[in-house]
Amino acid sequence: MRELKINGVYKHFKGDYYLVVDVAINSETLEKYVIYRSLYGNGSLWIRPMDMFLEKVDKVKYPNAVQEYRFELQNIDSVSNNN
Repeated sequence: MRELKINGVYKHFKGDYYLVVDVAINSETLEKYVIYRSLYGNGSLWIRPMDMFLEKVDKVKYPNAVQEYRFELQNIDSVSNNN
């Protein structure tokens, strides 16, 4: 299974960006959930089962999707010189 980066910025295959805040565990089922914040609009907070967050895009349902995975970690470089 793919690893999840806390505080990482992820792009959803439909185009929007999200910040992964943390992982929570359901006390009844022990299922792990990703807690993430939208980086657009009002910055709302969301949760999704970790397995679903890390899964591949359903290419039958979304044949034109460019990304391989539902959410993909973005490599965002700093623009500062760190001087």
